[in-house]
Amino acid sequence: MARAREFDEAKVLEEAMQLFWEKGYEATSLSDLTTRMGIQRPSIYSTFGDKKELFEAALRRYTTTRASEIRTKLQSYASVKQAFSIFFEDVITAEYTKDLSNGCFCINTMVELAPHDEKFEILTREHQLYLSVIFQETIERGIQSGELEANTDSKSLAQALIVALIGLTVMLKSQPQRSFVDNAIATTLTLLK
Repeated sequence: MARAREFDEAKVLEEAMQLFWEKGYEATSLSDLTTRMGIQRPSIYSTFGDKKELFEAALRRYTTTRASEIRTKLQSYASVKQAFSIFFEDVITAEYTKDLSNGCFCINTMVELAPHDEKFEILTREHQLYLSVIFQETIERGIQSGELEANTDSKSLAQALIVALIGLTVMLKSQPQRSFVDNAIATTLTLLK
């Protein structure tokens, strides 16, 4: 008879996700993981598989949670323009108010692993496409309400905003001048006409 797990799988996966997010895949050792997760290597292997499979599970947890948060945030405002403006402002403010910026876990993975690992190239691209759908749905809501022009190409506009978001998130890791970032995003948001 198999023994019941003596740990909360969701909690230890959250700890692994936080550690990978802080350090990246390559810099995170199995010893780091066992210490942070509070479980031994055999438990990691039997529950999640090897380090790469654990990283994949952590990334999937992050992308699912993050997409849900973004959808909720964008839907919480009647004005689509206001929703995007506040969304981008929150991204910027979060990065400037932290002592150490970890950026976006998915984008960090795109930069660190996607160029060398097809699985992570696909996973990060899937997240980008899913966020693009969320942005497109929000834009279409603005078209239907009359806030945005009827001839707005919602798909292309959503894709442009995703590219701006990814570029912004990568750039924020170097803490550029706030005015530089604010001006760039203000110009980007003029696409919502």
